Amino acid sequence: MNNITIYHHARCGKSRQTLALLRENGIEPEIIEYVKNPLSFDEIVSILKQLDLPAEKLVRKNEAIFKEKYSGRELGEKQYIQAMVDDPILIERPIVIKDNKAVIGRPPENINLLL
Repeated sequence: MNNITIYHHARCGKSRQTLALLRENGIEPEIIEYVKNPLSFDEIVSILKQLDLPAEKLVRKNEAIFKEKYSGRELGEKQYIQAMVDDPILIERPIVIKDNKAVIGRPPENINLLL
């Protein structure tokens, strides 16, 4: 079962819990630390399709950088995606993908939908 990928942020407790839950289930996923290795516009578009979510729902609006740069602005789909490209800390985490289906690991038990 190595066809699972986690978009992980090591400083995030929920991300660490989700990774631990995968490992408890005998899964060693491909780990992508998207804050250290930012995603491209097209990669985010692909993830959004797998999550079946609009970009706005993947943005962490409580992050300081969002409040500083984007709060109060009207953003469309492309602008939200570009914000996540420019400031990857804004991407909700963790995201776990198996085949062509994805879930956000908040709560970590959401990954059971993929297992």
